[in-house]
Amino acid sequence: MSNKFDRKKIIPRFKAIAYVMAGIALLIQFRIFYIGTAKRDYWTQVANRLKKDSLDIPPVRGNILSIDGQLMAGSLPEFKLYMDFKAGGEKKDSLWREKVDSICYGLHKIFPEKSAQEFKRDLEQGHEKMSQNWPIWGRRVSYAIYSEVKKLPVFNLSPNRGGFHVEQFNARQRPFGTLAWRTIGDMFGAKDSARCGLELSFDSILRGKVGKKNRQKIMDKYQDITILDPINGSDIVTTIDVKIQDLAERALIEELKKIGGNVGVAIVMEVQTGDIKAIVNMTKNASGGYSEQKNNAVSDLLEPGSVFKTASIMVALDDGVCDTTLTIETGSGIWDMYGAKMRDHNWHRGGYGTISLPRTLEVSSNIGVSRIIDKFYSKNPEKYVEGLERIGIRTDLQLPIVGAAAPRIRMPQKNSHGQYTNWSKTALPWMSIGYETQVPPISTLTFYNAIANGGTMVRPRFVKEVVKDGQVIKEYPVEVIKPHICKQKTLDIMQTILEHVVSQGLGKTAGSKLFKVAGKTGTAQISKGASGYKSGAVNYLLSFAGYFPADAPRYSCIVCIQKSGLPASGGTMSGAVFHAIAEGIMAQDVKLDVNDAQDSLSTPIPDVKNGNIIAADYVLSHLGVNTNKSWHGNFSEGNPLWGVASKTKSQVKLSKSGSSNSDLVPNVIGMGARDAVYLLESRGIKVKIAGRGKVIEQSLPEGHIIQKGEVCSLKLGI
Repeated sequence: MSNKFDRKKIIPRFKAIAYVMAGIALLIQFRIFYIGTAKRDYWTQVANRLKKDSLDIPPVRGNILSIDGQLMAGSLPEFKLYMDFKAGGEKKDSLWREKVDSICYGLHKIFPEKSAQEFKRDLEQGHEKMSQNWPIWGRRVSYAIYSEVKKLPVFNLSPNRGGFHVEQFNARQRPFGTLAWRTIGDMFGAKDSARCGLELSFDSILRGKVGKKNRQKIMDKYQDITILDPINGSDIVTTIDVKIQDLAERALIEELKKIGGNVGVAIVMEVQTGDIKAIVNMTKNASGGYSEQKNNAVSDLLEPGSVFKTASIMVALDDGVCDTTLTIETGSGIWDMYGAKMRDHNWHRGGYGTISLPRTLEVSSNIGVSRIIDKFYSKNPEKYVEGLERIGIRTDLQLPIVGAAAPRIRMPQKNSHGQYTNWSKTALPWMSIGYETQVPPISTLTFYNAIANGGTMVRPRFVKEVVKDGQVIKEYPVEVIKPHICKQKTLDIMQTILEHVVSQGLGKTAGSKLFKVAGKTGTAQISKGASGYKSGAVNYLLSFAGYFPADAPRYSCIVCIQKSGLPASGGTMSGAVFHAIAEGIMAQDVKLDVNDAQDSLSTPIPDVKNGNIIAADYVLSHLGVNTNKSWHGNFSEGNPLWGVASKTKSQVKLSKSGSSNSDLVPNVIGMGARDAVYLLESRGIKVKIAGRGKVIEQSLPEGHIIQKGEVCSLKLGI
C-alpha cells in the first residue's frame, strides 16, 4: 500500500463536505430569519398557549396571638378539589369506567351529605364534557379530608395520570372560636381579604407580599419556575388575655340572660400600660342567644349618663370654683331647671334634700351635680367644655380599630351678635349629667383609667409587638396622651369619692370583701332620635366604670348594658358584672400552699378520673402518691392505656378496662372531657359536650357498633 498523499483526490472531497456544511448553515440562518419575521405571530401564539407568565404565589398570612402567645387567629391550608378528565388518556378513561362506582361510594362516605348516586351523576356530567377543572365538592376542605379523597381509586394517581388536582388556600382559623371575635377580626373567605377588627387594621403586616412564578409546559407537563419568592406575613401579639377575656364574656352573658338585656359591653384595661386585656361585645340575636355582631365598645356613640358626672365634678374642683365643703339643695327629688323638670332616681321617695358635693356622686344625684355645674358655668359654658377637653374625656383616642368613634361633646358657639347658635339654657345642666353628649365606652374607661393611674392618661393599646420568625421586629410602646389630667389635689379627692361610691353609695354591688373597689354607676335613658326618650318602651343604658384594687390600682373596667323597660339599675346590674370580673381576675393571682388545706380530717390521696391510666400513673408517681396497678407501660412511649381509677386511704388503684375493638363504642363514663373526646374521635365518632367535670352520661351505649358519621353526646357533671 502506498503512503503517498493523493492531493488531487482528497482536496475535492474536503471541499465538497465544506460546501454542504456551509449550505446547511445558510439554510438554518434563513429558517431562523423566516420564523422570526414571517412566522413570528404564529409561534408567539403557540408559546403563549404553553406558558403563563407572572402567576401569583400567595404568602402565608401571619398569626394573631394573645399576650401569652396563644393562637387566636392563624392560617391553615384548605383545598378545593377538582378533576381533569382529559389527563391520562384512554388508559385512565378505562380505569375510570371500571372504578367510578367505588369512587362515588367512597366520596359519599367522606361527604355523607351527598349520596353516591348524586356524586356519580355529577361526575359523569363532567366526564361527558371532558372538563379539565370539574369541581368534585363545592366547598373547601381541610387537609385531613383532602388526604382521604386522595386515597380513592384514580384519585391516588399523579395529577398527569389520574387528573385529580387541588387549589390550595390559606384559611383563617380561630382556636378559641368567637372569643373577642369583633376585635380580633374576620376574613372574607372567598376573597381572602380582611373584613374587620385587627385583621383589617393590621392587614398590611399580616398579609405579607405576593410572590411570582412562570408556568411552562414541557413534554406535556407544566413546570413552575419561581421568579420571586413570596414573603410570609408577620405575627402580631395582642394585649388580650384569654383567661380574662373568657371570664368577662361569661360574666356579661350570664347577666344579660338574667335581666333580658339587648346589648352588653365589657372592657378590662391594665392601668399603667393601657393594655386591653379583654373586650366583649354581645348583642341578642334572633334565636335569643348572644353573639358578637358589632364592636360596640369602640363605636357606640350613646349618652353615657351618670358615669359622666365624675368628669363634671372633676372640672369644677380643678378650676377651683368649689371644694368638697360645698352643699347643694336638691329638694324633694324634682327641680325646675329653666322650665324643664330634673329628677333624682329617688324622687318618689322624697329626694335627698341638702347634700354635700361628694355625696352628689355617692348617690348619683342628677339635681346636685347639674346645679353645681350650672351655678358656676352657666354664664361661661365654654369654660366647662374646655375643662372637659383638659381632663381628656373629649379626646379622640385614634384607636387602631376600623369604625372606632371619637367622643362628641359640642363646644358652645356664638354668632356675630354674641348669641349662642347651638346652645340653650338647659344644655349645660343636662350635659353635666351625661346627656346631650355622645361618648363611646372605651373613651369613658380611658378617663377612669387615668384617675387610677395617678392622673396620667394613656392610649388604649391593642397590639404590643410584631414578630417575624420568632424575632420582634416592631414594638408598640405605651403612649401617654396627657401626663396630668388634673391637679394632684383634685385627683386625690376624686379617688376618695369614687371609693366611697362603692363602699357607702350606690355602687356597693360592684365592691368586694377581699379588696377595695372604686368607681361610678350610671343609669341613663337612651334617646330614640326624633322620637325622643319615651316613645313606647323606654330603653336604658346601665353602666359601671371603675378600677381595682383601689389602694393599688392594677385594672380598670367598664360594663355597659342596654335593656328595655324597668327594672334598670347600673349599680345593681352592670355592677354585678364588674364584681364578677374583678373577683375572677384577682382570684387568678391567689396561690395557696397545699399544706394549708390539710387537717386531721383531710386525705392527701387525690380523686382521679377514669381515662388514660398511664398518664394518671405518671402524674401520681411524681406527686409521691402510691398506685396499685396490674398492667405494664410507660408514659414516655406515648400510647394511651384506657382504664378506671379508684382510691383507698393510702393509694390509688388503676385498672385496665374496656374493649380494644375499634368498631365498638367504648365506655367513657367517669372520664374527663379530654380523654373521652380523644377515645371516641379516634374511632371515628363525632362528639358533642355539655356541662363541666367528668362524663356522667353518653348517648351511644358501650358495645354499640359504630356507624359512619355517628354523633355521641356527652353530659358532664361534677
